[in-house]
Amino acid sequence: MRKPIQPQSSNSYRGRFAPTPSGPLHFGSLVAALGSFLDARAHHGQWLVRIEDVDKTRAVPNADTQILKQLDAHGLHWDETVIYQSQRDEIYTRVLDTLVAHTYACDCSRKQIRAQGAYYNGHCRTRQPRPTPYAIRFKNDNAKTHLFDRRHQHIQAEVEFAREDFILRRRDGLFAYQLAVVVDDLEQGITDIVRGSDLLIPSFWQATLWQTLGGTTPRWLHLPLVTDSHGRKLSKQNHAPAVDEAHAIDNLIAAAKVLSLSLGEAKDYDNVESVLKAATQQWQSQWQMIV
Repeated sequence: MRKPIQPQSSNSYRGRFAPTPSGPLHFGSLVAALGSFLDARAHHGQWLVRIEDVDKTRAVPNADTQILKQLDAHGLHWDETVIYQSQRDEIYTRVLDTLVAHTYACDCSRKQIRAQGAYYNGHCRTRQPRPTPYAIRFKNDNAKTHLFDRRHQHIQAEVEFAREDFILRRRDGLFAYQLAVVVDDLEQGITDIVRGSDLLIPSFWQATLWQTLGGTTPRWLHLPLVTDSHGRKLSKQNHAPAVDEAHAIDNLIAAAKVLSLSLGEAKDYDNVESVLKAATQQWQSQWQMIV
């Protein structure tokens, strides 16, 4: 199969933080941003920021600007131009066209899928063509069922989930996150993905797609999640409050604590740069560095 994209050639570390602009940066997102930033800096690598607005229906006007401002206020400075998934439909279309032998149309509704069982069972695989509107699903014939994560170590997927034919383009015509994130990571030459543990399970699908597109799968590190008093993950959907840029040093120290780093108190630091320097040194001691 012709390779649809040309990954950047690099043997050095390249990481990224990829927030969804459905609201301002909250504390849980700051923890993920800090963890990915520290890992990149500890490896003397590049740290990129990508706005994951492939689901245009969830994007809140000016949220991207606010997120970038919040990152900057916390000293989390990115190394290259920020890219937006909403501006990359042409690229995703081109990649999807190269995967035609690995895909099929599916017009099943969510209600129909739930009636069939816990996972989609490939109902439309042999029922082609399908009437519009339909989603495009990936024929998941060589699913990755094992991954190595630097925090969780050897992970085995629930096999039924890992082998599910997942969606690459939705019925409403929007591209699915699974396709967009892998295409972007490949094209940007991402070597290391450091993010929240809520995204550990989708990593199996993403690793399968990386494999199909001919790329070398990244190294994974999934960080602890921040939860509220009810045990729910902090999220914009749960109305998590925005981090206050006026208290950037306190915020960084608190986020570092979630990452098992002990930075002392805000009075010990003159600025965010000194906090990040101390955090990077501790990160290097805590995590085995990648050679």
